[in-house]
Amino acid sequence: MPTDEHAAAPPSLRQRRRAAAVQEILDAAERHITENGPAALSLRAIARSLGMTVQALYHYFPSRDDLVTALIAKAYDDLTDAVQAAVDAATEDSAQERVLVAAEGYRHWAIAHPERFQLLYGTPLRYYAAPVEGPTTQAVRRMSAIFERELFDGFTTAQLAAADTPGLSAALLAYLDQLPPTGRRDLPPPATALVLSAWGHLHGLVVLEVFGHTSFLADHQAEIFRMAMRNLFHDIHSRIPPGGPETAAAVPHPREHPSSAGR
Repeated sequence: MPTDEHAAAPPSLRQRRRAAAVQEILDAAERHITENGPAALSLRAIARSLGMTVQALYHYFPSRDDLVTALIAKAYDDLTDAVQAAVDAATEDSAQERVLVAAEGYRHWAIAHPERFQLLYGTPLRYYAAPVEGPTTQAVRRMSAIFERELFDGFTTAQLAAADTPGLSAALLAYLDQLPPTGRRDLPPPATALVLSAWGHLHGLVVLEVFGHTSFLADHQAEIFRMAMRNLFHDIHSRIPPGGPETAAAVPHPREHPSSAGR
């Protein structure tokens, strides 16, 4: 078993140099995506911009897929950091305000980084498949934890299990029940369904704006988004029953900072 001294040992010079080189490659790849779009990602062009050969780049990223995976995970992490920073900077402590600023943090990052957002949610890159339970999955779970926490903070598991979600089939509820948790706790199937529906509404509006489909609204796009998010929040909370004797023993969802989730 390693001692505390060994566990706390600083990275070696070789490790620091490798980490610096990896970061430089990622930065160059992000610039290439910003200038040319994700579909034009070229290892040869990235290597050329850094004054290195493709063979040297492969020393740090053995394949194109390894580089794409690192870029996607980093984009998710940067997006998540933006969402968390927005929540941390909220001037009001109401549940609605925290959900609203989290959604705004998502929207603002997407608008500021449309090409990287397209890498995450645009047309899939040909021949690329993300590794199962790899860094991209872990990064998505970290972001999901924020929205789950802010949507359901203060509700018990029993309340969430009793949420009003009419029309869901027994087969779907059973399927949702066996999915791995995406946040800090296992959500009952009705709550998972509400999260998926909420994310679809939030993400759909952001996609429409990032790709120019709501440009006819001009400067009013933000107002429409805020209205939709407020309506979404009220709809979800109206579906969750108030606590009572039958739910009093359930454990409330603690508000935790998910900065290390999935890392």
